[in-house]
Parts: sequence; C-alpha cells; structure tokens
Amino acid sequence: MVLLGAEFIAMLLVIVYVGAVSVLFLFVVMMLDLDFAELRTGAARYIWPGLALAVALAAELVITVQAWSVGPIALSSRAAPISAKPNIEAVGELLYSRYLYIFEAAGLVLLVAMIGAIVLTHRKRSGVKPQNIAQQNARRPEDATRNVQVPVGEGVEL
Repeated sequence: MVLLGAEFIAMLLVIVYVGAVSVLFLFVVMMLDLDFAELRTGAARYIWPGLALAVALAAELVITVQAWSVGPIALSSRAAPISAKPNIEAVGELLYSRYLYIFEAAGLVLLVAMIGAIVLTHRKRSGVKPQNIAQQNARRPEDATRNVQVPVGEGVEL
C-alpha cells in the first residue's frame, strides 16, 4: 500500500488490526475467565493436525520466497493514476459517496459485536444494592442539604 501511494490506508490497516487483536486478546483472556489448566489436558491429541498446519504454512513461505526471487512486480502498470487531491480527501470522498452503504453496514456490524461482547461479559453480582431511579428523581434539594449559619471562628457541627 505504501508503494502505491496509499499511506493513509496502510496505516489504517495496521492500526485496525492491532486494535482488533488486542481487543480479542482482552475479551478472550480477561473477560471469559478461562481455565488454562483444563485446556492443556487434551492438547496432545492436536499434535498431528498442528504439525500438518505447520508444514502447510512452511510450504506457503517457500512458495512466496520463490515467487519473490522471480523478479520485481511492475507496480507502475497496476497503480491508479495519481490525482491532485490528498489521500485522506480521496478516501473520504469514496467512503461517503460510492461505498456509503458498505461503510454504514460495517459500522452496524461493529455495533452489534460491541453489544454482544457486553452481553456476554455482563455478570449478575449478589449482595449489591440496586439503584432506585424513582427514589432518586423524587429527592428534593431541601431534603439533601442543610443550610447553617456558622459564626466566624467556630467550627461546623456535624
């Protein structure tokens, strides 16, 4: 992305993915209160699928290195023409014109995910005094405070 002149999108991708991984880490490890000792008990049965996955990933890395050594990619033939507008202005124009519905749908998906995370991590606590909103709204300032004329040099009686 940086080579194509889209610095804003490149940094946005890095920030979004780092944020997503950190939120996922916090959500799974801290909120769900997992018992890692119980998870480790059955780990031996996943050795062979894990090794198969590791071999597949190593093969992909070898293929990538071989494709890289073939030659450079001609980015000039694939790149979009450079306009006089700054990157951020062009991205904003595209987001709020051509991709408006997709942008709003992504926001809606994030909102639903946030509400789902709150619902999943909400716990009922016992022994907590509940809030009585009607009683709080019915309270008058005259009942809450007491105005006292304190003579100079004397303290306040509690």
